[in-house]
Amino acid sequence: MQTDVVEVDTSRRRTVDLTEEVRAFCAGHGDGLCNVFVPHATAGVAIIETGAGSDADLVDTLERLLPRDDRYRHAHGSPGHGADHVLPALVAPSVTLPVQGGKPLLGTWQSVVLVDLNRDNSHRKVRFSFIDG
Repeated sequence: MQTDVVEVDTSRRRTVDLTEEVRAFCAGHGDGLCNVFVPHATAGVAIIETGAGSDADLVDTLERLLPRDDRYRHAHGSPGHGADHVLPALVAPSVTLPVQGGKPLLGTWQSVVLVDLNRDNSHRKVRFSFIDG
């Protein structure tokens, strides 16, 4: 298995498009599987359309589903931080993509994005791993 870690700053945005990084990582490989994993308890990875409002819609929807208030038992950090710890149950911490000829087989409008609503930690690591097919 080949693997690499990139660092991502989420201080200015709640979703960060990782598609170009995924393509660059896969380019040196043939056929197989690429796993994108966020080793954090308060972030996730999704495959969505970006640039047409879907990324903002995703954040708005998650913020409605996970309001920032005092309802959470996990209560340290900023108000509503417990919601950040529920996020990975809705947006998984990893996705796996099929790769053929060094190219991830994403659909026309699909992008791989890091989803991070956590206001307490804006420094994230994302691990790319490749398994030959």
